[in-house]
Amino acid sequence: MSNAAQTESPGSAVPRAAPAAVPPHAQLIRIGVSIWASRAVYAAAKLKLADHIGDGSKSSADLAKATETHEPALYRLMRALASLGVLTEVKPRHFALTTLGAALKSGAPGAARATIMTLAGDWQWQAWNEFHHSLKTGKSGVEKAHGAQLFQFLGSHPQEAADFGEAMVGRHGHQPPVIAAAYDFAQFDTLVDVGGGTGNLLTTILGASPNLKGVLYELPHVIPEAKKRIAEHKLENRCMLVAGDFFKDVPSGRDGYLLSHILHDWQDAESIAILRKIRQAMDPKGKLLIVEMVLPPGDAPHEGKILDLLMLTVTGGVERTAEEFGQILSAAGFKLSRVVTTATEQCIVEAVPV
Repeated sequence: MSNAAQTESPGSAVPRAAPAAVPPHAQLIRIGVSIWASRAVYAAAKLKLADHIGDGSKSSADLAKATETHEPALYRLMRALASLGVLTEVKPRHFALTTLGAALKSGAPGAARATIMTLAGDWQWQAWNEFHHSLKTGKSGVEKAHGAQLFQFLGSHPQEAADFGEAMVGRHGHQPPVIAAAYDFAQFDTLVDVGGGTGNLLTTILGASPNLKGVLYELPHVIPEAKKRIAEHKLENRCMLVAGDFFKDVPSGRDGYLLSHILHDWQDAESIAILRKIRQAMDPKGKLLIVEMVLPPGDAPHEGKILDLLMLTVTGGVERTAEEFGQILSAAGFKLSRVVTTATEQCIVEAVPV
C-alpha cells in the first residue's frame, strides 16, 4: 500500500500531508470573487443586522420582519456571514453576534459600519463600474457615474456625507496619537491644519504640545462640528476656526502648516495649486507637513498601491512616492527636507520654502 493510501491511527507517528499549495489560477480567482464577501458584509451593514441582533440572539424569521426581507434569503445571508466569523448560529436559524460582528453596530469604536457603507456601498460600486473610464481618461469614476466630483456629490447627499465623515474618522482614528508622537510639533508657534476636518488630528497634536496654538481651516459646512470637538477638548483659547476654500486662500503668516490626507484626493495640477496657496501664505521660515502614505518603489507590496486605484476611481486623486512628492513640492516653491516614518502606514513629509 502506498504512503498516499495510509491512514493515521491515534498516536501514530506518521505525519499528516502538508496542504497543497494554491495554484496561481486559484489565487487569481480568489481575488476576483472577493466581491462576494464584500457585498455580504455590506448587506449586513445596510440592514443594520448587528443593531437588530443586539447582545442576545435572534431568529432569521424575527430579523426578516425587522428588516423587511425574505426570510429564506436572509437566512442564507446570515449563514454565509457566520462562515465569515461575523455571526454564530447558536441554534438552528438563530444567530448571535461574534466579537467581529459586534464591531458592525452603529457607533461602535472604529466606525466599521459607516466605513463599509462608504467603501463597499452602492454609490462607490457605481463608480467602480466606471473603472475602465478612469483607466482610459485618468478621470474620476464618481464623476462619470454621478455627474459630479466626489465632494460635490457628497454635498448633495447628506446621508452618504455623514457616513463618509464617520468613516474617515474611523479609518484614521488610530493615527493622531501616533502622528503626534512621531514629530516635534512643539517647535511651532502656530499650526494651521488646512482641510483639517472636524479637528481629530489637530486636537490630538495640541493636547500633546501645551504651548502650541492651532488654526483649523475648513469649508463652512464643517465648522459647526469642528467647533463641538474643539469645545469637547477645552481648546477654545488655543484653537481658532476659520472657514474657507484652500483653492482660494489660506490663513497667512503662521510658521507651521499641515495637510493630512488632502493631496491624495487630487491630481498634480490641483495639488500644486493648493501647495502654492500655502507657500504664499506661510512664514518664510516655516515648515509644511504632509501626512499621507508614501509608496515604496518597485514591486514592494504596500496597502497604498491598491488604495491608489480607489483614489483614481473615486476622488480622481493619486497616492505618491517620495520622488513624486518632491516633484509637486518643487513646482510649488518647496523643497522636500525629509520623510518621517510612523508606527502606522502613514508618513510625515516635511517640506520647507525655497
